[in-house]
Amino acid sequence: MQVSFTGALTRQAVLTVLIGAVATGAAHADGVADFYRGKNVNVLIGVAVGGEYDLHARLVSRYLGKYIPGNPAVVPQNMTGAGGLKMANYLYEVAPRDGTNIGMLANTFPAMQAAGVKGVMFDADKFNWIGSICPTVETMTVWKTTGVQTIEDARKKEVIAGATGRGAITYMFPAMLNEFAGTKFKIVTGYPGGNDVNLAMERGEVGARNNTWSSWKVTKPAWLANKDITVIVQAGPKAADLPFVPSVEDVIPDPDNRKVVELLVSGTRLGRPLATTPGVPEERVKALRDAFDAVMKDPDFLKEAANSNIDVDPVRGVDMQEFVKKVLATPKHLAARARELIE
Repeated sequence: MQVSFTGALTRQAVLTVLIGAVATGAAHADGVADFYRGKNVNVLIGVAVGGEYDLHARLVSRYLGKYIPGNPAVVPQNMTGAGGLKMANYLYEVAPRDGTNIGMLANTFPAMQAAGVKGVMFDADKFNWIGSICPTVETMTVWKTTGVQTIEDARKKEVIAGATGRGAITYMFPAMLNEFAGTKFKIVTGYPGGNDVNLAMERGEVGARNNTWSSWKVTKPAWLANKDITVIVQAGPKAADLPFVPSVEDVIPDPDNRKVVELLVSGTRLGRPLATTPGVPEERVKALRDAFDAVMKDPDFLKEAANSNIDVDPVRGVDMQEFVKKVLATPKHLAARARELIE
């Protein structure tokens, strides 16, 4: 059998390219491992200890270093202030842009940027989004002594709702319900975190708060068992175990108002998202995303998540990156209406 010189040369060229690609990939992998070896990776948490953001960040942190090339130490740190904006602005403006700092960002931040909220000093599109354990279902929940059991009751009776700050979902959610569903929540801000609002509910200072359904199941299962709290409305992917609780779409009939609501609750798609700084080399971003994806399949992680009643339905970083772009492309007239409810 004869082989033409041209055919042999073509095969040789392809082989050379393949060998080069493999060598380049190996060099990148070795370079990432060399960079991270012996270093600390800081996971910054913008809210106080004990809430769902904090719990998710610390859970992932316990396993992440195992899968990052070079096996760096992963150190969670709380940096509170302005509902997490202090930390997000630090991550964007001050933190080294080398892949050694990761933030557990509030899922409302892209919507806040789209709405032009004061205090946002970052471009969410330029963060490198890494992943989230699962999407969320936002709820509005009332304490047993308020006499409120349904959204209709909340339209007739004023109830004090606790919140961390303007711009946080704990403020936006009841404000949205007041504007579009006719409820009468009196919103009190200034609580450092969700645990502080919970304590205020127990003390009788406030009678309602926004929280995710998953957070209630993780942090206050006894309240649910004892029927200390009642969920009167939900937003996001409807919870299978809240079949009789109406969604915001059910209680807000006007289609234009619903579009504004879609922006305000867009963060449910992001869950409790992790992101690193802009400017991180692509191979390190990929390594961090791959490490997060590996954690989501780790048997010990899955066991610990199950024991803590944390649902695992991962949102991948590449998908989050595209979704953030869509949120930031919200038409200006809708974003302007949302801003009125955020600030």
